Amino acid sequence: MFHKEGYKIMAVTVVLLILVNLAAQAFILTDWIKLVILIGTIILFFLIVQFFRNPERKTDISDTHVVAPVDGKVVVIEEVFEKEYFKDKRLMISVFMSPINVHVTRHPVNGKVKYSKYHPGKYLVAWHPKASEENERTTVVVENEITGEVLYRQIAGALAKRIVNYAEVGREVVQGSDSGFIKFGSRVDVYLPLGTELEVTLNQKVKGGITVLARKS
Repeated sequence: MFHKEGYKIMAVTVVLLILVNLAAQAFILTDWIKLVILIGTIILFFLIVQFFRNPERKTDISDTHVVAPVDGKVVVIEEVFEKEYFKDKRLMISVFMSPINVHVTRHPVNGKVKYSKYHPGKYLVAWHPKASEENERTTVVVENEITGEVLYRQIAGALAKRIVNYAEVGREVVQGSDSGFIKFGSRVDVYLPLGTELEVTLNQKVKGGITVLARKS
């Protein structure tokens, strides 16, 4: 199963790779070079296809916990000052996605979308300290009565050139459902109230819509 954001790119890639191989057959006389080009284009197509995979996930839906919005590795857990929406201190969990991770972004909680904003920006490497403030990004806040307001921020990386965000202000969303997509490498930061009981540790690998990041008692 593939994400809808990938169909156009995969179709264009197929056409381009076919043209490359036709050109190789027409203008290159050496058979082994033709073979190398064929194998190389097949590998490239496989890598692009796997990037847009969208595996079905069965989320254990509950208003008492926050699930990981994406697949990846927890690279930061720290108290920070959130400048854009809360304008106070929050507990931030950063999940870094490598190019081989599933890049679908999922809603970490049930509730109503209170805030959704896109910011154009730079393409610093995703782990750069200033990436969360200077890179292309989207900020979304979802609220329910138990977890309160949970903010998550999609951040483009050095390879990501487009962030897709489906969250619309006023819309009721379901935990684990599709919230967007980040193309080619990135990270997502989740901001929680101070004192929130965490269920993950630094360097832990997480799965979007499955792994519980935190619980609200």
